[in-house]
Amino acid sequence: MEEHVYKKIEIVGSSKNSIEEAVQNALTRAAKTVQQMRWFEVTETRGAVENGKVAMWQVTLNIGFTLKE
Repeated sequence: MEEHVYKKIEIVGSSKNSIEEAVQNALTRAAKTVQQMRWFEVTETRGAVENGKVAMWQVTLNIGFTLKE
């Protein structure tokens, strides 16, 4: 296994459907500008309530990516 140096960034994704989709939405968007993504960690989960039902999921992620040599 190679040794790497990582940087972490924090982003927030959202979805009307699920926590998993909120995570995927965040990662998909981040992948457009962040290279070498290696891992993520969900640090917060929130939701919006409308009429007693979940209206929106929101997740905060730390994403780790390797720094280029």
